[in-house]
Order: sequence, then C-alpha cells, then structure tokens
Amino acid sequence: MSRFWFIRHGPTHRDGLIGWTDAPADLSDLEALDRLNTYLPQDAVVVSSDLIRCVATADALATGRKRLPSDPDLRELHFGDWEDRTFKQVAQTHAELSRAYWSDPGPHAPPNGESWDAAAARVSRGVDRLRDAHPDTDIIVVAHFGAILTQVQRAAGMSAKAALSFKIDNLSVTRLEHMGTAWRVLGVNHTV
Repeated sequence: MSRFWFIRHGPTHRDGLIGWTDAPADLSDLEALDRLNTYLPQDAVVVSSDLIRCVATADALATGRKRLPSDPDLRELHFGDWEDRTFKQVAQTHAELSRAYWSDPGPHAPPNGESWDAAAARVSRGVDRLRDAHPDTDIIVVAHFGAILTQVQRAAGMSAKAALSFKIDNLSVTRLEHMGTAWRVLGVNHTV
C-alpha cells in the first residue's frame, strides 16, 4: 500500500491563472509550516512539481526526509494563452470556451494549453511512477490545486466537474491510499 500526502504549495498572492507560470510561494508563515511538518510522517519521501512554488515548499518540508527529484508531470494545469490572466480577462476574450472549460471540464483546452483530461493523464503518470518506485511508503507530493484534484477525481471515481467542487487551500493536506488495484480517499483539504 502506498500512502500519498498531497500538499498544495504555499500561497503566491497572484490573482491570475498561473498554471505553468513560475511564481514563487510565500513561505513566511513559519508556524503553519512547522505544524504541517509535525503532522506529516517523518519517514516519508518528498517530491514536488518542478515549478518554484512547489520546489520551495517541498524543500521546507524535506528536513529529515528523503527529497526526490522534482517531477514536471506533477505540474499544474497548463493554461496556455490564459496564463497569468484573470478569470474576467479570459472570459472577455474566450467567453464560450472558458465557460465550457470550467463547467464541463474534460476535453476543452485553452488555446496553446491542455485540457483537464490531458493534465489528469500527465499527473496520473507521475503518481503511478512514484507508487511503483516506492511501494509500501508514505509519499509527500507537493503539487497544485488542479493536479491534486485530478488525483481526487481518480481515487474517488468521480467526474472532473465533481472534483472541481472541492476546495484545496494552500498548505492543506489531501490523503489518498493505493492498495493493489484500488484507491481510497482518506481526506481532502485538511489544514493543520
């Protein structure tokens, strides 16, 4: 059984869609990081997306834990031409597509970006590699809102639209377990 502890990176204080935009995390709340560090299993391995907000958050949690190389498959949804633009700006230029992207997530993709389905396949590929390389292990994965929700969708067998109804706060914990061929959701968006 592999036990996954998905952590959303520290806050970026950005208003736009910053999927693959490499924005830094604010890790100044040392008390929150200390509580999180204490809550997480000490013998876990730590891995993150290769974007700096996740790398820095993972590094802050890696003390005393084995730090694995960052993995680009764990990145956020790629918003393409919508990167670093607000929801309002995107709605002004791509009203129908942006509405479909959020209300019927799955096959719709932003111009020069990726669909929810493509992102879910990419993140699942990275998670499967971790599961196969570290069986019977606690694995801390520092990732992004959308990346985490693709795995909640997968583990719960729900639609992408249902998965998007969940909130994933910065520095929250989402716990999933993989047992043989089955997934189990132990908690979503737990803050310590």
